[in-house]
Amino acid sequence: MSTVLITGATSGLGRYVAFELVRSGHVVLAHGRDQARTEHLVAELRTEGAAEGFVADLARLSEVRELGARVAEAHPELDVLINNAGVGGGTPGSGRDLSADGHELRLAVNYLAPVALTRSLLPVLRENTPARIVNVGSAGQEPLDFADPELTRGYSGLSAYCRSKFALAAHTFTLAEELADTGVAVNVLHPATFMDTAMVRESAVTPWHTVADGAPGVLALATEERGSGGYFDGTRRARAHEGTYDPQVRRRLTAVTDQLLAV
Repeated sequence: MSTVLITGATSGLGRYVAFELVRSGHVVLAHGRDQARTEHLVAELRTEGAAEGFVADLARLSEVRELGARVAEAHPELDVLINNAGVGGGTPGSGRDLSADGHELRLAVNYLAPVALTRSLLPVLRENTPARIVNVGSAGQEPLDFADPELTRGYSGLSAYCRSKFALAAHTFTLAEELADTGVAVNVLHPATFMDTAMVRESAVTPWHTVADGAPGVLALATEERGSGGYFDGTRRARAHEGTYDPQVRRRLTAVTDQLLAV
């Protein structure tokens, strides 16, 4: 059985997946932003199996890196990372939000945080092969403007969200090439469309699916051999936005990412 770190585990899809994993006998490391909610979740998970909680604000890159360091030290056997936490498009018409580090919030939480967390945990994952990284993305993808990656002009929360998920998919494909033949697989998926979550309801969208509909795709990539460098729509292999496969786009994204993470 695996030791799995799942971010954003205190609600929505993350919570559902955490319970499915712990009931299947996996050790679940549940990340949350709020101490009390995380402790409450872990107490519930422990009635089903083995679980431990980790608290961090993914809008603070220093806390993201500290989270990676704490998990690596406490669980050197970690072999699965599920980057699930995210910020949606927000209330329609709402203004541009910034992270604690001054980055556009959706880019920070949905993209920069999983990149930074993955990088901090790669040494451990490479020691525990076969290992898996699952990036929870979205079918909503919009190319980044590399001249304005933080969307300072013509801002919309939905556009910011879609750009962050485009970046996450493109990064996944680049990382998969870097990790070829290491035994660490990395894939990205769209779990289900408009699941019944706080993120979707905040966007004033009537949910189409439940989190139970979105869980099978995440669970399959976390627990089964599904190759590496793939984009999945639920459990089915699919195609991401064509721009995410463009080598030039991916090179520019890597350069911009390194620059933003260094700030």
